[in-house]
This record gives sequence, structure tokens and C-alpha cells, in this order.
Amino acid sequence: MDANAPVSTATAAIALLLHACLLWRASRALQPYDLLYQSGVEAFYSSDYSGVVRYMEEALSSYSQLRRTKVRCALRCEEQHPVEEEEEESASELRFFYTLLRRASCLGECVERSVGAQSVHRVSEDVTQDFHRRIPYNFLQLAYRKLKQPDKAVAAAHTYFQANPEHVEMGEHLEQYKLLEGVKEEDFIDREAPFTMGVKHYDSGDYEKAIEHFEEALLEYFNADVECRVLCEGPQKFADNEHLHYRPSLYELISDHLMQVLHCKHECVRDLATRPGRLSPMENYLPLHYDYLQFAYFKEALECAQSYLLFHKGEEFMMENMEHYREVLGHDMKPRQVKHIYILTVVQPTAPLRHRTPFRLIVLYLYFYRLLTSTNGWMEYVPTSEKKNLSTDTVKELREGGPLLYSNVQLVQKSEDLNGSQRVLLDNVISEDECTELKDLAHSVTMAGDGYRGKMSPHTPNEKFEGATVLKTLQYGYEGRIPLRSARLFYDVSEKARRIIESYFMLNTTLHFSYTHLVCRTAIQGQQEHRNDLSHPIHADNCLLDPEANECWKEPPAYTYRDYSALLYLNGDFDGGEFIFTEMDAKTVTASIKPKCGRMVGFSSGGENPHGVRAVTNGQRCAVALWFTLDPLFRELERLQADEVIQSLDSQNSWDQELNINPKDEL
Repeated sequence: MDANAPVSTATAAIALLLHACLLWRASRALQPYDLLYQSGVEAFYSSDYSGVVRYMEEALSSYSQLRRTKVRCALRCEEQHPVEEEEEESASELRFFYTLLRRASCLGECVERSVGAQSVHRVSEDVTQDFHRRIPYNFLQLAYRKLKQPDKAVAAAHTYFQANPEHVEMGEHLEQYKLLEGVKEEDFIDREAPFTMGVKHYDSGDYEKAIEHFEEALLEYFNADVECRVLCEGPQKFADNEHLHYRPSLYELISDHLMQVLHCKHECVRDLATRPGRLSPMENYLPLHYDYLQFAYFKEALECAQSYLLFHKGEEFMMENMEHYREVLGHDMKPRQVKHIYILTVVQPTAPLRHRTPFRLIVLYLYFYRLLTSTNGWMEYVPTSEKKNLSTDTVKELREGGPLLYSNVQLVQKSEDLNGSQRVLLDNVISEDECTELKDLAHSVTMAGDGYRGKMSPHTPNEKFEGATVLKTLQYGYEGRIPLRSARLFYDVSEKARRIIESYFMLNTTLHFSYTHLVCRTAIQGQQEHRNDLSHPIHADNCLLDPEANECWKEPPAYTYRDYSALLYLNGDFDGGEFIFTEMDAKTVTASIKPKCGRMVGFSSGGENPHGVRAVTNGQRCAVALWFTLDPLFRELERLQADEVIQSLDSQNSWDQELNINPKDEL
């Protein structure tokens, strides 16, 4: 017993030491930002506003720290395990993949040493999008306001609004903040964008502060560029192959992944020049830093002007500025060291390559990829002058006031009454009984997230969205899961709506279905008290609304082929949920419509009709949403299939009736 005592004591000591090490490592591990974010949301709905601030600020810090760690580790491992050129082609392939495996192992170990197990830091796409849209700042501004810290509330609100300019209520809150005692102009800062603060100080004549923010913005830009390109090497989605049983070979898989990575890196310059919440990048974004600095500085103005010319060689106005600075200063200067690697890889094309190792082939592909994109490399955007701007399109023969086709349908308001163009409001499109039947149908057949890529709350976390298509309801009816009569009613009602819109707007061609959706949105109990969002943000149906520029760009990912839209309401027994038209600024409401059974609003789908839905704060709002196109190439595929189902059912009914004829009746 005594002989074994020292051994037992030593074992216990080692166990305690290991336990202490594990606890120490656990304490050093970075808390997952999605867990902190969720804790902040729960604290908010529990009215624990100090907890909201603590968790949300920690979540933002964790989010930033995780990204910085991945970038730092990736760059370190790339430096430690470079791809070496081989003289013999046969050995190059194995060496290339061996290096990649070592680099991957290095990256995994480096990240886990800094933040803990990588698996706990994998978050859902919804949370990632929330951080991209700066949703945590919305919670923060409300919490800081409750805690009587208006300066921090203003900064959080302003930061959120920069990424969500269509948020009408937040714009109103910012105006109210300006009237609060103790709130200063300098409190209205964007916590994530020093460039905008530089412009703000420059415009006010405070050049010292402008220089400080522009220099900070330059440093942040180059760091963000490196960060973006490094993070592009992470997991990728093969969107084009999601519907297939995708089983590629090794080289096909590598090729597909590489294509995604190269496209992602190619878009980094555009992404960095696009402010959150905006649809188009700011032209000349990086050169503008030097443009502002040349005026804010004096002694270094010539240096900044020459740096600008690295991006736009021979720009006339800048060449004139340089001559002026040379005359005033009495000497010449060299341009700044503008991230030598950045200039070589982004501004100037890569030199022709002699080697043909796999790694060199990758770089060679990048070179030709750049040439095929037909831009100058540093700014991947379509110039404003070349974009198809709906506000300047000449729309031919816009007419309205045609027959409503059905005697019971009542015209309530036309475009003039709704303060716009190509708008109409109709009542009694369907009866109370039909509304009840369609609403019962919705309760039986709609699924959460249907039509929204499976997202139960695609527009706001405070409401649940459920939907169903015409084809789906017909299939359910054919299978006997719902009354076939109800499914047929959905089909017939949508056709009735199409005919009315086509006739009223006096279209000289057939109006085709683009998409038809039976949809209900339901207020989630316990999440309505602090709401200041919209049920559906302000948008246009066939173009990308840019409220800051007061424009609407007709380009993907907008459904550019949609021409007319309509919403047929099934009920009005809920709170909120008004349909609103706005100006292009997404703030000025031009018309508000309260839904009720049988009411239908129809309008053209372009930038002339920005619209949205106010928050549904109690109950459930159901409607038949319809989008139409004049181009038969973009007809709704499911609708064509539904047409075939209806024809088949009609043929079967006709055949059944013939079989049921009494032979005596034929005599």
C-alpha cells in the first residue's frame, strides 16, 4: 500500500494538471457567434437589455475574430507550404497535391489552436445572412435606447440603416434621434465603414479628421481585399448541380470547386465597392480614396494624385492636378506604395506563363478568366451609364381602364387615386364563400417555407410564411388529400385574375403566368411587442431597387421578365399587413391598402411601383400572389403542367359522363 502511494499521488496530480489544461483551453476557445447571437435575441425578448448589449457586442466581436483568424492562418500556412515548381512534369502533380494536403492540415491546426474546434463555429446560412445584413445592430440600437445610452443607440441605428435603407421605420427613428437632447451629429457613425465618415468630415471642411478616416479606410480596404480572397477558398456550393445525384471524378470536383473559388475572388473588388444593402458598387471606389486625400492633404497631394493614376492612367483631370502640384511644390514625387502585390494581381494582367504544372494551369486559367470578363480588373462593375435603368426607359402605349369582364367586380381606385401609374384596386373579385374555401385550402396544403427556398421566415423572423403552388394543390386533390373541387377553385380563380389584369390594362398581347402562389403569413406570438420591421421589405418585382440612387436596375437576380403583378386577398381579420406603394426612395408612402376578402390590387412590375407589406402583428394574412409576363418564353412551367392536369381531368369527366348515359335515353 505504502509503495503504491507515490504512484497514486503522481497519477492524481497528472490528472488534475490535464483537467486544468483542458479548462484553460476551453476558457481560451472563442465562443461561437451564432450562439452568442441567439442568446442576445433571447435576452431581447426577455427584456434583459444589458444582456442584449453584452451578447450582441460579443457576437460581433466573435464574428470578426473568427474571420481574422482564418485569414491569418491561411496566409501563414500558404507561406509555410508554398507550391514549388518542379523541373520534371511527372513529379509535379504528386508534389502539388502533397503540398495542398500539408497546407490543409496546417490550416486546421492553426484555426483550432486559436478558436477551438472548427465544428462549433459552423453556422447556418440564415445567421450568416443576418450578420451580412447587420441585424445585430438593430437589436443593439433598441437595447441602448432602453438603457438610456442615446449616443451608442444612434451609432448602432445608423450602422444598421446603411445596410437596410429600405427600412422605413429605422429612417423615422433616426430622424427622432436627431431631436433628442444630448445627441450630436458626430454620433451618427457607421461602425463598419470609415470611408463614409471620411467623406462626411471632408464635406464639412474638417480635413484632419477626413485624412484620419480615409487613411484608416485605405488600410481596411487592402486588409479586406486579402480577407475576401482568402475566405473564397472555403467551402463552396455547386448550385447548378443541386438537383442531380452529383458524383464527379477527382479532377471534375477540383475543377468545379476551383471555378467557384475563382469567381468568388473575381467578385471581391465588386463586393468591397458595394456598400451593404446596396445593389450596385460605388464607381471608382478605391481610387476615390486617393482623390479625396489629394485635396485633404497638401504636401502629399502629388503623391496621392500619382497613386490615383495607377488605376486610371492618363486621366485628364488628374494629370492637370499633377501639373499644378508640381508647380506649387517645385519638385516631383513618386506614387505611394499601393500594395505592390495588389497592383500586380488585380490592376495589371498576369504575365504569360511558361510552366504547365497544375498550379500554373490554375493561374493561367485566372489570367484568361480576367480577359474574358472584359473589364480593367480593379473594378468589376457595369458602369452606371451602361445599365438598363427603368426610370429612363420609354414605356410604350401604357393604357388602363379596359373592361373588367365580370359584372360583380367593382373598380375601387385607379392609378390617379393610388398616386402612381399602372395601378388598380378592385373589390368583389371572388365571393365570401370562395375566400373561405381557399383559406381552408391554404390551411390544408401550404407548407412553411414553400416558395422561399425552405425558409420559414424569409423576410422577417417575426412571422411564419407558408405557401403552395397550383400544381401542388391539384396533385393533392388528385390524390384525395384535399377536395379536388377546392384545388380546381384555386386554378380557376388565378385564371380569372389573369384575365381581369390583361383586360383592364388593355394589353395587346396575351398575359402569361410567371408564378402563382397561395401564401399565408402569420404573426409569431411573443415577438410582436418591439417590432419595427416590415412583413415584406420595399422592393420592385422585376428590377433591383436602389433607394439611395433613386433608381431601379433591371438586371439579375431580379425577375426581369415579369411585367405585371397582382395580389388577391382572402381575408382581413388580422392586425397590420397593409400593402403599401412608395416612391423609389423606399420611404415615401404614396398609397396604403387594407386587405379584405375579394380585394385585388394589380400593378406593373417595374421600378414605377415599389411596394411592400407592413408588419402583421396579430393573426394570419392569406392571399393569392400572382406574377405575369408578356414573354411566352418565361411562362410558368408548373402552370403549363397544371393546365395538362386540368385537361386530363376534364377529359376523364367527359368520358365518365358518356359511360353513365342510360341506353333508353338514346332511343
